[in-house]
Amino acid sequence: MQATDLDLLIAAAKESGRIATGFHGTSYDTWDKEDGAGPVTAADLAVNRMLETELLDARPDYGWLSEESAPRQDRQSAERVFIIDPIDGTRSFIEGADTWAHSLAIAERGEVIAGVVYLPKRDLLYSAAKGQGAYLNGEKIQPSARAELSGSDILATRPSFEPRHWTRVPDVTRHHRPSLAYRLALVAQGKFDAMLTLRATWEWDIAAGVLLLNEAGALASDKRGNPLTFNNADPRLPGMVGANPSLHAQILEALA
Repeated sequence: MQATDLDLLIAAAKESGRIATGFHGTSYDTWDKEDGAGPVTAADLAVNRMLETELLDARPDYGWLSEESAPRQDRQSAERVFIIDPIDGTRSFIEGADTWAHSLAIAERGEVIAGVVYLPKRDLLYSAAKGQGAYLNGEKIQPSARAELSGSDILATRPSFEPRHWTRVPDVTRHHRPSLAYRLALVAQGKFDAMLTLRATWEWDIAAGVLLLNEAGALASDKRGNPLTFNNADPRLPGMVGANPSLHAQILEALA
């Protein structure tokens, strides 16, 4: 029997964790990408090679979009496409911290239908399939029920709260995690009330996390409130906001 798309992603995420954690405690190459796009390591590429081989062997008719390899030219004509970040939070990985993640998703005609965010060093595996809810290590999760934006706990970078971005800067407590995929998962889990990022955002950073939010019962949109669609010709999205419906509306109303 063929594995479901979600089963396939879960198995691939666990293998990604095995490969990536094997680099810790060893000497491996790191370098900076062009145009200030951030660091990359031999571990990122090793995970990416495994995923590209194993996932496309299992689903040869799917498209491919990954941070660490060239997109397949036919990906936009494919009905389904893998959207992959082999290691999200590479700086955290290099530092030997435990807040980096593997982010694996499958989109169908622009909508994410299966997604996994896996933090092997923390033994946290978040998973979701369209219409089936969101889970952490097999237990169902749901977002915060907080109704008031003032006083809420929000995951975001410091520049996101510069006054130029807001009609009024909300009175909230700001938190940060290096991995954007992990930030979305934490909001889906209800550990934080909301998250936002106001700069251009790569699809592979958020695809799996957006499905986690939606299936947990939260809302996710771009920073203007528009729906998020995936497998675009330019895989950059104009920022995003994720929160329960009440806070999501309040954040959008307060943004400039």
